[in-house]
Amino acid sequence: MIDFTEKDGCLTFRVYVVPRASRSEIAGAHDGALRVRLAAAPVDGAANRELIAVLAKALHVSRSAVAIDAGHTSKIKRVTVSQCKRESLITITAQKRR
Repeated sequence: MIDFTEKDGCLTFRVYVVPRASRSEIAGAHDGALRVRLAAAPVDGAANRELIAVLAKALHVSRSAVAIDAGHTSKIKRVTVSQCKRESLITITAQKRR
């Protein structure tokens, strides 16, 4: 289960990033955070840009609706997604559990 907060139409949750994976994908939950595997290396913000793109595609929002609030240089990040409903986050995590 992913721990998240919902306020003013925005979802805020933690993301555990695994850089240099074979492909970029959402890999389920990890200690209350969403686990995301990224093909990009953590160099010059490439992994952060890819994280934003992967989350935007999975949650069906624009890339500008996804913001990294904390953890820009860490594997554990706090992300806020505007224009997103909690059902979207629950759905993408449930799909990866199967």
